[in-house]
Parts: sequence; structure tokens; C-alpha cells
Amino acid sequence: MLPMNDKILSLLGLAARGRNLVSGEFSTEKAVKSRKAALVIVSSEASENTKKMFTNMCEFYDTPIYFYGTKEALGKAVGKEMRASAAVTDQGLAENIIKRLEEA
Repeated sequence: MLPMNDKILSLLGLAARGRNLVSGEFSTEKAVKSRKAALVIVSSEASENTKKMFTNMCEFYDTPIYFYGTKEALGKAVGKEMRASAAVTDQGLAENIIKRLEEA
């Protein structure tokens, strides 16, 4: 389980509250394909199929993708039930989160 003071999850929560994040497979996929996603985060627990689908899609659309956290932690961070994927739609926030992911 990730610590509650997890900066990355806090930033995802901030993005969600600011309406700069979509979560769930369908919404994440839509954000990537419409080029609105600045960053995609997929739970480390997501199925291999889900990881492969998002990896291929993000490569094709040139969108940064990271695997991070549990489905429960991701969901909780964005104020929803369990989530396997989320897309940050704000460029500045996405860059801030990527910086922290690179440090993690």
C-alpha cells in the first residue's frame, strides 16, 4: 500500500478536483485518442492486456505513460472507486507529476 502522503497521488487528486483528469479505461482511451491527454497513468495491478493496450496507444499518440500505484490507491486519489487508468489533461500538472514519477 502506498503512503497516504504520496505526492503523486495527491497531485492526481488535485488534477481530478480541478477537472484536469479523466479516469477509467473508456475515458482515458478517449482522452488519448482526442489528444487531450498530457499523461496517462495505469495501475501497476492492471491486467497485462490493459497495460499493453495503453502502452501501444500512448506510443502511437506520443503520450507519456507510467505504471503506478494500486487500483484502489488510484481510485481513492481521484475520489472514485477502484481505477485501473487515468489521464491528466493539463500539461503543467502532467509535467509536475512526470517529474515526481521520474524521481520515485
